[in-house]
Amino acid sequence: MPLPSLSRRLAALPAAVLLLTLSACAGASGSPEGGSPGGDDGKPVVLTTFTVLADMARNVAGEHLQVESITKPGAEIHGYEPTPGDIRRAAGADLVLDNGMNLEAWFEQFTADLDVPRITVSDGVEPISITEDAYAGLPNPHAWMSPLNAMIYVDNMADAFAGLDPDHAAAFRANAETFKAELQQIQDQLVTDLGALPANQRALVTCEGAFSYLARDAGLTERFIWAVNAEQQATPQQITAVIGFIRENEVPAAFCESTVSDAPMKQVLAATDAEFGGILYVDSLSEAGGPVPTYLDLIRHDTRTIVDALTGSTS
Repeated sequence: MPLPSLSRRLAALPAAVLLLTLSACAGASGSPEGGSPGGDDGKPVVLTTFTVLADMARNVAGEHLQVESITKPGAEIHGYEPTPGDIRRAAGADLVLDNGMNLEAWFEQFTADLDVPRITVSDGVEPISITEDAYAGLPNPHAWMSPLNAMIYVDNMADAFAGLDPDHAAAFRANAETFKAELQQIQDQLVTDLGALPANQRALVTCEGAFSYLARDAGLTERFIWAVNAEQQATPQQITAVIGFIRENEVPAAFCESTVSDAPMKQVLAATDAEFGGILYVDSLSEAGGPVPTYLDLIRHDTRTIVDALTGSTS
């Protein structure tokens, strides 16, 4: 979700920067670098807003499309500040995929005047509203963290790619079905592994409220220190509330995300008997040699880390 300060920074960007960038795009003949239309070997170019969507899209696209991400591995998606190079890439793309649900409002102003088709891949997801902080009432945007929701993303991608490249529509849909089967296996294993936990310990305690959809679909009660990574310090009230929840329910472990500070969670753990369950990944994949270079790696890592810490098992 965008931060209030980010909108002000975008509004303050000199109009001349956008005009110069768009002028450069006009001479690009459909290519980000000003070359021939399309990507490598003339393949249509699909541009996604962040790395998780890019990897999902590559699984669906196979060899038929060139898929790129605006943000790099490890980037914090909420507060990303687009560059003139991003607008050039968007203007040269054949299709732009965004998550929607207020995640990438930073990109809205950069694509508003571009004549490029755009698909919101979360369409069809049943949103969970944020109930805390200044963002109360807005949808939680982290829908991809549920394997079940990810299947909706994949279907939306397959449909969009079929419209972009009808000759390979059957391949896109076959790739989507293969990918969805893997997601279903992850979902089924998660539910099975958590089934033996006492009801009060079926809880997912994290720094940021980025796991609402995963928790809902896995039968876990979610608690977190703050609802949105808003670059702010945790309040004493937030810390106290999480400490009380862990003590009351004898929650064995708590977690923190890779892109936020774990200092507030350390305060929580110091006041309870819970252990630190591990680092979870949400908004970005890692580099190729890192722990979560693909979306399936990310969701498997997170679900395995959660199960191992809550059940005391070792995968």
